[in-house]
Formats: sequence, C-alpha cells, structure tokens
Amino acid sequence: MNKKEIIWREILNQTIENKKTEFTQKDLAQKYGYSLSTIFNALKIPQESGAVRKSGRGFKVEDKEKFLYLWATMRRFKKDIIYQTNISKSAREIEADMPPEVIFGCFSAYSKKYKSPPADYDKVYVYADRKTLEELKIRFPKKEGYANLIVLPADPVLQNLGKITPDVQTFVDLWNLSEWYAKDFLNALKEKIL
Repeated sequence: MNKKEIIWREILNQTIENKKTEFTQKDLAQKYGYSLSTIFNALKIPQESGAVRKSGRGFKVEDKEKFLYLWATMRRFKKDIIYQTNISKSAREIEADMPPEVIFGCFSAYSKKYKSPPADYDKVYVYADRKTLEELKIRFPKKEGYANLIVLPADPVLQNLGKITPDVQTFVDLWNLSEWYAKDFLNALKEKIL
C-alpha cells in the first residue's frame, strides 16, 4: 500500500472504530513521519468527493461510507500480491499452519474477529513482512494450480495493529476480490461497521 492508503486507513479506522471524525494534518504527519504535503495530497480526492471537509489546518470526515467506498474503488489489491501458491488443505488448516507473525486479512480476518463467517471460504489471504514471507515460502513451497494461499506485503503500520487487518482494510480488500462468496462477507461486514 502507498502512503495515501496508509493515511486513509488511519482516518477511516479512527472514524469507524473510535468515532473520531476531526483530525489535523500536523498530527497525522507527526504520527507517521510523513511531510505535510503528503497528508495534504492524500486528502485531495476525499475532499473533492465531499467525504472530507477541510478547515484551516484541520479536517473533518463528513461521509465515512463514501470515503470507505472511495478507498475500496481506488485500491489495487491484486498488484500488491507478492506470493501465492496451491496447498492441498482447507482454509482452516492453512490458517492453523501459519507462522505467528502473519496478519490475517479478508475472509480469515472476518472469521477470526466475528467467529461466524457468512459463507464457507477456501482461500487464505495474509500480510507478511520479508522475513515472514521467506518462512511462508519454506512452509508452503510454490505449486501450480488453484492459488489458495495469497500473501501481500505488511506495511510497518499494519504490523502494529494486531494479528488481523482492521475492519476498514478488511472491507476494502474484500471489495477487490472476485470470489463469489466475497460479497457475502462484504455485506456482513458492512452491517457491522457502517
């Protein structure tokens, strides 16, 4: 994910999880070590769409749902995939064999957080840093066929957010999947967060 998406994730996560709607560009810049111009540029599209209203040095989230859909539409999930392979196991067995450093995303994130997935799933999406990726390649060697383990790079901020992706990122990632059951998960998650 690029810096803009990291900033969007922070804003949306704070808005949806903590009901915080007002932010300052300076606070975000300091928190992430980004320049003010990076924050300013990240806010352009949400502001133009009316999802965010800027005032002075601060801004307010006016429409969290619109902002979430904006990110979901702009996310290029598939280009971020760094490894995928076929494993002759169920999704639950694959999840059980994961190293402790992975961050579960998509279907696994929903299932682990809410305990009751709205549909069966057969793919496991995880985020991993470089070291964990190497371990995954050893545990799950590259095999052709139906890819049911998909790995994406974990940014440093995501690594500090827990063992599953935040709901806003889970939503955005699910939006970008083509599996038939992704819509069931997306609708169930939407009911919980919006």
